[in-house]
Formats: sequence, C-alpha cells, structure tokens
Amino acid sequence: MELTAHDELALLALLAALGAMLVAAAASRLAAPVWLVCGGLLLGFVPGLPHVELPPDLVLVAILPPLLYSSAFFTGLRDLRANLRPISLLAFGLVAATTLGVAVVAHAAVPRLSWAGAFTLGAIVSPTDALAATEVARRLSLPRRVVSIIEGESLVNDGMALVLYKFAVAAAVTGAFSLWTASWKLVLNVVGGIAVGLAVGFVVRQVRRRVDDTPTEVAIALLSGYLAYLPAAALDVSGVLAAVTIGVYMGWYTPELTNVQTRLSGNAFWELLVFLVNALLFALVGFQLRSIASRLPITEKLIDESAIVVAAVVAIRFVWVPIFTYVPRFLFRRIRERDPYPPWQAPVVIAWAGVRGAVSLAAALALPTNVPQRDTIVFITFAVILFSLIGPVVTLPGVVRLIGIDEDDSASREDAKARIKAAQAALGRLEELVSEEWVRDDTAERLRGAYRFRTNRFQARYTGDDGDGVEARSADYQRLRHELLDAERSAVVALRNEGTIKEDVAQRVLRDIDLEDYRLDV
Repeated sequence: MELTAHDELALLALLAALGAMLVAAAASRLAAPVWLVCGGLLLGFVPGLPHVELPPDLVLVAILPPLLYSSAFFTGLRDLRANLRPISLLAFGLVAATTLGVAVVAHAAVPRLSWAGAFTLGAIVSPTDALAATEVARRLSLPRRVVSIIEGESLVNDGMALVLYKFAVAAAVTGAFSLWTASWKLVLNVVGGIAVGLAVGFVVRQVRRRVDDTPTEVAIALLSGYLAYLPAAALDVSGVLAAVTIGVYMGWYTPELTNVQTRLSGNAFWELLVFLVNALLFALVGFQLRSIASRLPITEKLIDESAIVVAAVVAIRFVWVPIFTYVPRFLFRRIRERDPYPPWQAPVVIAWAGVRGAVSLAAALALPTNVPQRDTIVFITFAVILFSLIGPVVTLPGVVRLIGIDEDDSASREDAKARIKAAQAALGRLEELVSEEWVRDDTAERLRGAYRFRTNRFQARYTGDDGDGVEARSADYQRLRHELLDAERSAVVALRNEGTIKEDVAQRVLRDIDLEDYRLDV
C-alpha cells in the first residue's frame, strides 16, 4: 500500500507529538505514562489524524512477554523471595477481592450489566500494571522494600487476573460457570505457568552456556520471554507467569553465562527497548478513547457509573492493604518476630500506587463482540486506567512528602559492602600471584595501594565514619580523572575529524574512554 502525502504528514505529526511528549516528561517531575496517555488522548481527537486501534493480541502476545521478562530479570529472585507473603496476598488475594468487590458494585451501579459481565469487568481492572508501577516507584525515594512489593505484585498479578478473566468471559458468553472447575484450573494455571517458565529457562541456560557471541546472546534474551509465554499459552496455563519465571531464573544465572561485553550491550539494549515500547504503548492507550467514544454515547449517567467503579477499585485496595499488612502479624507471633510491624506510611503508599495500564485495556478490547454490554465494560475500564494514571501517579510524590515516609539506605550500604568484599578478594588474589614471574613488584605495590584505598573509601561509606576525609580525596581524584578523560576524548575526536584515524577506530577508542568515565562516581 502506497502512502499518500497526507498519510506521511500525519505520521510525521504523530512522531513529532510523541517526541514532544517524551521531552516534556523528561523535563518535568511527572512520570512519562501520564504525559503519554494524556497526549495520546488529545491526539486521538485531532481532525485528520489516522484512526489507531490497539489490537489486543499486540499487547498480550507481541509486547507483553519481553517486557515481563525484562522487569522480572532486573527485579531478582532475592527480592521476590524476601517479600513472597505480601506479594502473594496482593497478587492473588487482592486480585480475587477486587474482582468480587467490583462485580458487586458494578452490578448494583450499572443494572444493565449481568453478573457475568460485572465479574468480567472486575477481573479486567483487578491487576496493576508492571510497566507503569515500575516507572512510578523508581522515580520516588521510597523504601526499597516498598518498591519491591509494588513491582513484584504487578509482575505476578496479571497471571491471576487473566485466568479469572477467561472464566468470567466464558460465563458471560455461555451463561454457565462452575466454581470447582474454575478453582482447580486456577491452581493448574499458576503451577503450570511456573513449571513451563522453569523448564524453558533451563533449556535457554544450557544453550547460552555454549554461545559466546554478544548479538546472538542478546537476541536469545529478547526471545526468551516469547519462548516461555507461547508454549504456556498453548498448554492453556499462565503465559504471564511463565515469562516472569524465566526472567527471574535467567536474572539469577546470567552473570555466570556472559562476558563483560554481553552484559553491557544487553543492559543498554533492554533500557532502550523498554523505554521506547513503554512510550508507544501508553500513547496508544490514550488513542483508544476515540474509537470507544465512536461506538458508545458518553453520557452523564455513564460517567457517574464509571466514577462509582473507580471509587470501588480504590476503596477495595485501601481496605485490603492495611488489613493484610497488620492482621497476620497481630495473629501470628512467628510472622511478627520474623517480620516486625512496618510503619503505617508503607501500606498507605502501596495502597495508593495501584496503577492500571495496558494489560487491562488489552483484556477489555479482546472481549468477544457477543459479550453483553461490551462497550460499557471497555469504557469503564478506560476510566479506571485514566484515573489510576493521572490520580495516584500525579499525587504520589506529594503523598510521600506529606506522610514523611523514611528513605531506605540499605541499597547504598549493600553497594558499599559488595565493593569492599570485591576489593578484599582482589587483594587476596594479588597476594597469591605476587610470586609469579610475570607480576612485577612495582605493579603489585601500585595495585595494593589502589585496592587498599578503595577498601578504606567504601568502608567509610558503609559505616558513615569518614574522619580521614577519604571520600573527599576520592572525589578530587575522580574529578581529575574526569578532566583527563575529557582531554583524551577531545584528542581522539580531533584525530577522526582531520582524517588521521578511521571512524571504526575512533568509535572503539571512544567507547573504552566512556567506559572508564562511566565507572567514576563523580
């Protein structure tokens, strides 16, 4: 199909608008999803721009697997395991409670919705969005555990919600529902999804152990989410949990499978891919209101009904989170001793951070056309997403400042501890090697001094006692190194510009200089 001049100009306008929204998001304190959704919402009604539909399969099959894999890869097994109880209560218990609670409220507030349709709506709006939750949580100085719980919940709850969604849709279409069948299939979906993720992860790990080529390894990492998601979906178990499981599994084993080049390239690739796909996805979410409005008259009654459902979603989360934060500790001494009561600010932040996103909208758009009141369900879903992105995301920084939640310095302390242990290990290995002929005395002594200084520096950071001013000396040294590296970089660029060296040589040398510069703290 040949593009007309009008089509090309419309595409240019869309790309320019997307770029402007990204620049505005970077320059402001608002999270990017807010700018992108609101921008897409406004662009959807601009005359002359193309009508853009978000195909449900594009999110659930084409986009979701690698994004879930990436989020799980960088979340890590340790954080998930340490917070397994609160994450499970949110990802499974709260999803079920939201599905049930929204169904009751929606059936009462929107009488034209059948019980099956109300349960379908509840399942659709029950999961939080992994992409938006991560974007919001990491922009704030929240305690590390709060961030881990928010991210872990959003990674796992999609699987539970989509299983409930399948059963609710089947009941809405056929009018038949079996609680016993739904219960054992739910268990099968969860266990089966995790099993498929582990099995595929083991195979991918064995393959990557035998591959030593950076582009190939990064490509395999990109495909890993699909390699777990698609067979799980074919077996009718949770593809979401399969993609999350392989992400956690490969995140644990990747350091022993890859070299420095692969890790640097892989991290840069994932950072850019996730950023661009997030931007496109949230902008497309905003675009959807135009197609929804074209099929369903937006009346004051419909807006009131949507507001009631939005209030129910928020209220259920605010009731659930504090109760299941404190009641288990109150009832069971073992839990209380192992995991003491958290400050009240933590459940408030977790409760207010329930952001819905593209998965909920994709599930709504994927509803069969013969589901009664389909357009009403889609519109209310969009209202929930829009409120959760604009309301909690915009106000969360203010809420955090107002309630005065304490910042968590455990990450910086662990960073210092890891660097101390690494420097000590290097010193130990150096002493083992000094007797070798190829290790020169002056080189060994110079390295001893460097590693001892590094140990003292991070010991001061770990303990908070810097009486010798080692941090200040380090800052001065690194500032000097930064100036010298800038001089190196300028010299190499000048050689390239005057034709003394070729572009590929310049890029290789500049990359090495940049890597040295990147390691500086200042």
